[in-house]
Amino acid sequence: MTVLNLVAACIFDFSVLYSMVDYALEMENLKKSFLPPREVHVQVKHSLPPQQIEIFKSLEDWADKNILVHLKPVEKCWQPQDFLPMPESDGFYDQVKELRERAKEIPDDYFVVLVGDMITEEALPTYQTILNTLDGVRDETGASLTSWAIWTRAWTAEENRHGDLLNKYLYLSGRVDMKQIEKTIQYLIGSGMDPKTENNPYLGFIYTSFQERATFICHGNTARQAKEHGDPKLAQICGTIASDEKRHETAYTKIVGKLFEIDPDGTVLALADMMKKKISMPAHLMYDGQDDNLFEHFSAVAQRLEVYTARDYADILEFLVGRWNIEKLTGLSGEGRKAQDFVCRLPPRIRKLEERAQGKAKQLSTVPISWLFGREVKV
Repeated sequence: MTVLNLVAACIFDFSVLYSMVDYALEMENLKKSFLPPREVHVQVKHSLPPQQIEIFKSLEDWADKNILVHLKPVEKCWQPQDFLPMPESDGFYDQVKELRERAKEIPDDYFVVLVGDMITEEALPTYQTILNTLDGVRDETGASLTSWAIWTRAWTAEENRHGDLLNKYLYLSGRVDMKQIEKTIQYLIGSGMDPKTENNPYLGFIYTSFQERATFICHGNTARQAKEHGDPKLAQICGTIASDEKRHETAYTKIVGKLFEIDPDGTVLALADMMKKKISMPAHLMYDGQDDNLFEHFSAVAQRLEVYTARDYADILEFLVGRWNIEKLTGLSGEGRKAQDFVCRLPPRIRKLEERAQGKAKQLSTVPISWLFGREVKV
């Protein structure tokens, strides 16, 4: 081999090597783009023993008669188009203009909360996935005819309208950066969520009971504030979504109430376990490609506007303690009594911590929000 050929061969080998390194780095960066924006801690799986899984199989008929009744037939359900300008109408452009005129009067910080709520609703594929991780109640085929599977699919179908409606409203409003919002939705669905429910339907249904009440409160407050800002149509939109969440809350709390009847010890231990781990919000892995603390900023604005606060968290737990008559549970084991005491004492403890935090409240800072074209809001 001539010197020239040797040099050429070396250059070729190095170019191949560099190409391989570049490719590996590109693949690593691609993988990172689909990972949650922060660490997901060690996850426990399949924590429910077989005898408790059997409880859910024995409740099939009960769920058919007592849970599926909280669903509405599709033909009786509202649809997003009921609240939006009619594209087939000659007055469509005037209707859009009226919507945009009303939206002009709404402050930016309200839109931060409304967008955050919409993005949370749009991550519905994740929530159906989580329900289908739960042992004893998952949809084993994708079209299973068990009561639990029918509930999960129909609940998902009802919830799907929420994100659709808010998304279309925000698109028509002209107040927000839809591309940044769409990126945030894609990041969030790609990241998933970590509710710490361990494939355990006790934990899973406690979580959904809490969350449905939280979303009922949140959408109810955005409805009230939309009315205060002079947009009765947006108030109607948010209020209608809140009504759905209330109906779903009734179903999930009824499931947990039945578990307290059948297995009070196991259920109160599960509730205490969830509260010790703290109920994480469904969109806690929210990211827009720019702000590593996006969920914290969204939550801070929601807290400041009193759309969803730490007080609400305590109120929800107190409501559930009363709904499930936890203070009156009897026949518990020693561990069960400790769990009962912990849960019943927790709401006032949370309120005291919140009052202390408010007393030490830091001075508000401003951060740019990509959903608002980078405009700054106080957090």
